[in-house]
Amino acid sequence: MTDRTPASAPRAPLPHSLKLALDYGPLVAFLVVFLLYRDRTVHWGGQSYPGLIVATLVFVPLTIAANAVLWARTRKLSVMQLVTLVIVVIFGGLTIWLNDERFIKMKPTFIYLLLAGMLGLGLVLRRNWLALAMGEMVPLAPEGWRRLTLRMTGLFLTLAVLNEIIRRTQSDTTWVLFKTVGLIALTFVFLMANVPLIQRYALIPEENAGEDGTPR
Repeated sequence: MTDRTPASAPRAPLPHSLKLALDYGPLVAFLVVFLLYRDRTVHWGGQSYPGLIVATLVFVPLTIAANAVLWARTRKLSVMQLVTLVIVVIFGGLTIWLNDERFIKMKPTFIYLLLAGMLGLGLVLRRNWLALAMGEMVPLAPEGWRRLTLRMTGLFLTLAVLNEIIRRTQSDTTWVLFKTVGLIALTFVFLMANVPLIQRYALIPEENAGEDGTPR
């Protein structure tokens, strides 16, 4: 008699190394390909493609593949992941099809404006959408989510404005470094700056709390 795992059984969490590869692999590949081809032009099908277009040609299918693997392993994609995937396919596809780098440069702007709009709408409607997306990772009291949502909305608007300034005034190399390194660094600084807020409003599981509600 053989054991069978029920179809509804929870799937094992992704190994940390695989999750990092799926999250950042396409972005790293984009940076590497761009740096290799930034001073070169690729001729194919009667068209000439600069390095940024070639990097986009690698980035788009890798992003699709990473999300496909994530779905196959977890059967779950967050709203942010779905939104990002759709915009990558649309703007990356237009970049390649029209051989116009402006579309891939505008992609972060649209992503951050859309996310800021979604969070702002949630605040107006008194819907805790950020908690729905992150509540399992960071359980917070409602006021904590409200404050963090306000701050994240401000962050997304700021990043959208920064992307527009850099893509319009700086070189391709500067913009690519901003997209691949700068945005991650700024997001990390933002998260570190909000650790006190998270600690202040964190919900403590009952089994880890003492009689006065503080951690044991």
